[in-house]
Amino acid sequence: MNPFNLLFGFSGRINRGKYWLAFLLWLVLWAAVAILLFMSDFSMAVIVAAVIVIIPNIISGIAVGIKRLHDRNKSGWWLLVFYLVPLAAFFWANLLEGGLLQTVLSTAGLLFSIYALVELGCLRGTIGGSTYGPDPVAPKPAQH
Repeated sequence: MNPFNLLFGFSGRINRGKYWLAFLLWLVLWAAVAILLFMSDFSMAVIVAAVIVIIPNIISGIAVGIKRLHDRNKSGWWLLVFYLVPLAAFFWANLLEGGLLQTVLSTAGLLFSIYALVELGCLRGTIGGSTYGPDPVAPKPAQH
């Protein structure tokens, strides 16, 4: 799989190793953007450059997440759940001023985020082919 297809293709399956490789690339990119923003005192030119970098990064994250879910034999729509449930929990928890409900919502958002990370980055994909494509870690047949 070529790097562009790995980062921006929405079909097929990828294994955990390729997922973590893309994750590492995003982490380096986000760190570079953050350093540039802080070093420039948030100048407008750097903010525009950051947005130009971040938008493809988000699209790439969605593409890689969908392929990883396909490897787990799940629909890519699960990615929407993985993003929206923690986001909603943290949003509602932020609106509250302390108390048990804020703690419960924050904890639920954190636990669901951890579950999503385990599902995408730690669990082995479906063994063998699926409706989403061949097993990415299956040995390739020998060619004579």
